[in-house]
Amino acid sequence: MRGQDDERHGGGDGGRVSLGAAELGAEPGRRASLVQFSSAFCQPCRATRRILAEVAGMIEGVAHIEIDAEDRLELVRSLGIEKTPTVLVLDAAGRIVRRAAGMPRKADVIAALGAAV
Repeated sequence: MRGQDDERHGGGDGGRVSLGAAELGAEPGRRASLVQFSSAFCQPCRATRRILAEVAGMIEGVAHIEIDAEDRLELVRSLGIEKTPTVLVLDAAGRIVRRAAGMPRKADVIAALGAAV
């Protein structure tokens, strides 16, 4: 996604971690998942929710999963999430292929999905 990619974690996790329904709290997409970490009073999180839901609705087999960062602190810490919104793009196996902090642009989300599908 655009210039706020979190490069400390590379393109994701190097394929080490796989996130599934148990970790995400929802069923991942058949082809890819857009995982959004949000917090209650985060204004950019609302806009990010709309963007990701719209993209997921456009591409068959892609799910948008929103996770409340405050409710899932253990997961947030294990993934190194430092601010909201943070978006992870997961491939069909649940591996992180892209991650970015901040509100993404729709075109950037679509482009990032290219790395996952």
